[in-house]
Amino acid sequence: MQKHPNVHLLLDTHIFIWLMNGDKSLSSDSQNQIEKVVAEEGGIGISAISLWEIGTLYSRNKILLNQPCLSWLTHSLQAPGIHLIELTPEIAVESCSLPNEFHGDPADRIIVATSRILDAPLLTRDQKILTYGKGGFVKSIRA
Repeated sequence: MQKHPNVHLLLDTHIFIWLMNGDKSLSSDSQNQIEKVVAEEGGIGISAISLWEIGTLYSRNKILLNQPCLSWLTHSLQAPGIHLIELTPEIAVESCSLPNEFHGDPADRIIVATSRILDAPLLTRDQKILTYGKGGFVKSIRA
């Protein structure tokens, strides 16, 4: 597994939304952790599949953004320390062969695979991912 040279933390989709929207759901501890990683280590990663998830949520009126979705994404991805992680062949294959039992949601599988391939901890509040992390299959941090 190879580490992206500038990414030391991967954000789950909901964490990225909370961070960029200044949502109070993101704890001050998590906010501080993100800021520390950006300041001291380089940056945080966002899986490309998170953009699709955000677009889907927006189109179904499941999330509110302060501007049209594409504008919000473009602006958010320009924030200091943010690195968009493409869906590489390595990540795609890893997502199809995650060890042990992991649920079938394709976006979660790709995000977990991205974390594993980058060898970067995944900041999330998703209980299924956190439980999978407790099994030692992905480095997960509860947000």
